Amino acid sequence: MADTSKITLYSGGHKGTEAEFGKLAEAWKMEEVNISFEGHHTERTRGVRILSMEELEKGDISMEIVSKLMKRNYSRTDKIRKIIQSIFHMVNSGYHVIAVGWIQADNTVKGGTGWGVELAKLFNRPLNVYDQERKGWYSWENNQWVENTPVITSDTFSGTGTRNLSDDGRQALRNLFIRSFGPVE
Repeated sequence: MADTSKITLYSGGHKGTEAEFGKLAEAWKMEEVNISFEGHHTERTRGVRILSMEELEKGDISMEIVSKLMKRNYSRTDKIRKIIQSIFHMVNSGYHVIAVGWIQADNTVKGGTGWGVELAKLFNRPLNVYDQERKGWYSWENNQWVENTPVITSDTFSGTGTRNLSDDGRQALRNLFIRSFGPVE
């Protein structure tokens, strides 16, 4: 079994999937970094890192580009922009990107989770998504989703996903940690 104290989860600490990633990281005694910004509420309080305005701006991108890549229209509100910017830092910090949500027919993932997935594709990172509708794991390989059973092997990973985590999605995450690191001690 890997020395989990040397593994770091990068997440956002939000309700649902990200909070569950945090609980699992804590149970397996991993480092946990929850990236946020001033005025943004997170469910997880362990390892919160508040980005400065200067740091947020490093993750800035045109909302038109985000809308084009995601094949949907995002509002231009300041809060959405800050969320998009903080997701950049989360994905940029963790090597392996793991998400829970719904893969759509256009190969994007539903909601804000989809931006983290698109960044992982752009950064050519190992990428796995648990699709809650299909009840299965998928990886992005050769520009397509391929069903598989992932294992976390890197020292850093990003965990993100839907706020509406199902019991099945929760169990899939637990099973991923057991498969990757053995049972919790």
